[in-house]
Amino acid sequence: MAREPNVRENWGSRLGFILAAVGSALGLGNIWRFPGVAYENGGGAFLIPYLVALCTAGIPLLILEFTIGRRFRGSAPVAFRRLNKNTEFIGWWQVAISLVIGVYYAVIIAWAAWYAYFSLEQQWGQDPATFLMVDFLEAGGLYDFGTWLPGLAVALALVWVATLAVIGAGVKKGIEATSKIFIPLLVVLFGALLVQSLTLDGAVDGLNAFFTPDWEAIRGPQVWLAAYAQIFFTLSVGFGIMITYGSYLKRKSDITTSAWTVGMSNSFGEILAGIAVFSVLGFLALETGVPIDEQSYQGVGLAFIAFPAIINTLPYLAGLFGVLFFVSLVVAGWASLISVVEVPVAAFEDRFGWSRKKTVAIIGGGMAVVSLVLFPTVNGLMVLDVTDHFINNYGIAVAAPVAIIAVVWILWRWQELRDDANATSSFKIGPIWFTCLGVITPLALAVILFFNVRDLLAAGPDSPLADYHEYQAFGWAVAGGSLAFALIMALVLRRREVPPAVPEEELEGDRVVSIEKEVDL
Repeated sequence: MAREPNVRENWGSRLGFILAAVGSALGLGNIWRFPGVAYENGGGAFLIPYLVALCTAGIPLLILEFTIGRRFRGSAPVAFRRLNKNTEFIGWWQVAISLVIGVYYAVIIAWAAWYAYFSLEQQWGQDPATFLMVDFLEAGGLYDFGTWLPGLAVALALVWVATLAVIGAGVKKGIEATSKIFIPLLVVLFGALLVQSLTLDGAVDGLNAFFTPDWEAIRGPQVWLAAYAQIFFTLSVGFGIMITYGSYLKRKSDITTSAWTVGMSNSFGEILAGIAVFSVLGFLALETGVPIDEQSYQGVGLAFIAFPAIINTLPYLAGLFGVLFFVSLVVAGWASLISVVEVPVAAFEDRFGWSRKKTVAIIGGGMAVVSLVLFPTVNGLMVLDVTDHFINNYGIAVAAPVAIIAVVWILWRWQELRDDANATSSFKIGPIWFTCLGVITPLALAVILFFNVRDLLAAGPDSPLADYHEYQAFGWAVAGGSLAFALIMALVLRRREVPPAVPEEELEGDRVVSIEKEVDL
């Protein structure tokens, strides 16, 4: 039976919403991306531009997305449609980006699940790189089709079953209930991992490498661009998640305080991840004699090559250390995957009036099938790597400033959204928020996009971007296909109206009025 489109489920509590939003932000990138980015861009000094980027771009954009979701009471396409009929394509663009990310993100969780099992007896042996690339993934080129990996496919299928079960249960009984269990579990797991990391010989050397400030570095523009790029990457902004989560907020939710809580919690988690990672890298440097700056300390290399090598050298509790690390990856990744998949599920549920179960079966099930076809294969790693690079660097990095410019400058709706957020928030926003959101954020994103495109086009055979340059036809097809999907969906649905955002008794013109029933958000 179709769902009444104007009836919308709410979060059960403020804590549930905060934990779900933090769970979305605290993904795999916090553990394996931030430490390397910080180290490469000034160490401890990087924290200054990083925190500036958080305050001037990350939190203002979180406030905007929470407010759009709550005020217009809909997933990204519906919220943008209610904002203005001509901006619905922006919402579908964000949905398309989430579809792509969700399809490949799940397989990384499946890798981590297998590695938690491998950790018990260090089954990767003395050469973790060969084990990962040859024995486990049988990695080949982008167009090496044919070989399917059944063991990985089983783990991936289980990831999807668990994810769709949670989303199918709804906002309160599914997403919120799961977040209340697994985010505290992640804190406990990572806390244990952090304590064990700090007890290792050489941990102090690793922390010195991580925190020693290079004050000269932060004078360069690339360091500041790296800080802004990290903030956009890590906060789950720009592809519909926070608009969707904001749409489940009650009318009297404190928007600005929630945004600050989510942003600061995410950044605190990233700094703790840096402490843990560099503690173990310091230990590895002591054991092997290889300096930290010559080690692989970011991305897949950190998680599935460097950490197994570290585990091999641990004097005690090696299996426990490995299980803690990889189960932490599973939990962090799964919380993020749930939020990513919720974006297209909520969009189709809202726009077509389908029931939650029908939408999960069609949209979520379709994503699972595509994921199972593409990624448990010998070319899965390369497909993932190229897709991830292009959808993040040329998908989100374009969609986010387009959304900001449309809302703030073309439609000039920032005052209305500011007033809506301020009406129920203890911390008020004003001209500074407008300046950060309308000027600093789109400018930073535009400059980052320029440098990303320039570096890709100029990449030589020895460049870290060589593979992306070689396979850019596929990458541009992915990034461009997301925009094409958005335009087609918006065109097809242009004449299909959406119901009012909220019941009339909650509105008085453009001003939100108080509701008699007291709520806890």
